[in-house]
Amino acid sequence: MSNNKYILSLVCSLLLLGTLSCKKELNVGNPNLPTVDGNVNTESGLISLATGGVYINGFKTGDDWLGDSYFSLPFGYMELLGDVVGAQASNQLVSTMSIPEYFTLDDGTKTETGISNVSLMRANNTRAQTGSGYNPTYYQWLNMYAMNNTLNQVLSLVDGISFAGDGTTRSNTIKAWCYWWKGYAYSQIGSLYYSGLRVDTFGSTTNRYLVKDSIIALSDEYLNKAADLLKTGISSSSDYSTVLAQLIPSFCQVGHGGVLTTDMWLRNINTLMARNLLVNKLAPFVNKNLSATITTTSTTPMTTADWNEVLTLATAGIKDGDYVFTGRSAAANGFFSASGGTVSVLTTGVNTSTTFRLGERFMQNFHDGDKRVSNNFDTATKYLDDLSFGTRWSIVDGGNGTSGVYVYGSTAIGGYEQYIAGSYEENALMLAEANLRLGNTEAGLAYVDAVRAYQGAGVSAVTGTGLSAVNAMQELVMERRVSLVFRGLSFYDMRRWGWSYDIGSGGGSYGNNFLTKAGKLNKNVTINFNFMDYWDVPADEADLNPGGEGSAETKNPNY
Repeated sequence: MSNNKYILSLVCSLLLLGTLSCKKELNVGNPNLPTVDGNVNTESGLISLATGGVYINGFKTGDDWLGDSYFSLPFGYMELLGDVVGAQASNQLVSTMSIPEYFTLDDGTKTETGISNVSLMRANNTRAQTGSGYNPTYYQWLNMYAMNNTLNQVLSLVDGISFAGDGTTRSNTIKAWCYWWKGYAYSQIGSLYYSGLRVDTFGSTTNRYLVKDSIIALSDEYLNKAADLLKTGISSSSDYSTVLAQLIPSFCQVGHGGVLTTDMWLRNINTLMARNLLVNKLAPFVNKNLSATITTTSTTPMTTADWNEVLTLATAGIKDGDYVFTGRSAAANGFFSASGGTVSVLTTGVNTSTTFRLGERFMQNFHDGDKRVSNNFDTATKYLDDLSFGTRWSIVDGGNGTSGVYVYGSTAIGGYEQYIAGSYEENALMLAEANLRLGNTEAGLAYVDAVRAYQGAGVSAVTGTGLSAVNAMQELVMERRVSLVFRGLSFYDMRRWGWSYDIGSGGGSYGNNFLTKAGKLNKNVTINFNFMDYWDVPADEADLNPGGEGSAETKNPNY
């Protein structure tokens, strides 16, 4: 499927792309019948294709089942499986795929839910279920390979285009854009699926599946190619900035989004490479045990060398004040809406009526007095659920107006800033965790404090308080849970900390808040999720494009 189903991607891009740039600058040919010869034969036409390959093919096309973008459904699965939000709607299995196999309440009562994530995922990973809208494995694969395919096309065309100004700089800026986003796409595939495909030529075919580790290595390869161009291939800063300002939609050049300098972009690359390593290996912290192990898993534990590599990359990663890649809704011609484009907006509002419900396990990670709580959440209503996502909490639309405090949700057009790749907070917390794991407790806690200050938490510092290694790690866990929410990372943290695995394999989640259907709040609940750690390849790919000789498994062999 990756070799034929995206033929329409070019058409979608060319039809929609003029809306992301200034139309008077585009030589669009006939917009009702776009062709490469008629529409992508100038610098502006190529920039439009490169922009649409990311923001339309990557983040919009095909994501209209629940919400209307990559950040509402694929990111939604990551927050559902990360035990951050729950859902009642049946769309795309959102109400069932994150339900644990069992939970044990404070009084010892054990409830078997009758739901198995692995069985549910496999029963619905069929082409028929994709057509009906009930195959979760389909969407992330669809978007990332659509993005990748269009960027391959841009790369195949760029050397034949005449550029204004410093043509080499302008050409290399577009190539760096393609390499960065190809690295991002492979990162998204390799971090979620057990195997993937290397497709680096427009319209090419392959049936040789590569195991996830090779896909992550491929991501790093393209990120390094982007970095090399940014270091050595940009001789005119003005031509570079002119092109990048056209590649990034103007409504995304707000807040922490903007036209990155080459140094900023290099730091964004380092942060994503650090993430690639961190989220794809195990660092168990089960029941506050730093020595926990997981016996049945599709990955391997972090080593001291790995932690030092994360430390090196994150030290050269995103700094406070750097621009990063973000998305926002727009009044017209955007790539997601203010009402349905993100997990955040689908969780914002009264919890009895929102698509996603903010979970008790998310809220338990704030310290008393955290201004992010008073500025963003209320307990005016309860949503009671008989499985696992009862909650007292709702997100206040736009926050309560406390200056300098992070806002978790807004339905105003352009009001919510969706982080697409890395952020200052993520980078700082990778520095925190690497330091903690390497025994540098105070250094690690300083980064936790820095993130809390950055988001306006207003809580007491934890540095210099004599915290043990375990309690310091708990502070890191709490802060990652609340400061990186809705950024597509929550499940990866659950997985690498061991919480998503079967208790029988050493996993499980302990000490949880849990609101029962009767409205009773339990505060020491044990939950056995037993989720599949890396997903099977979608049937839409594997059935139509079976693996050839030398292929990795398309179904995770550990489940």
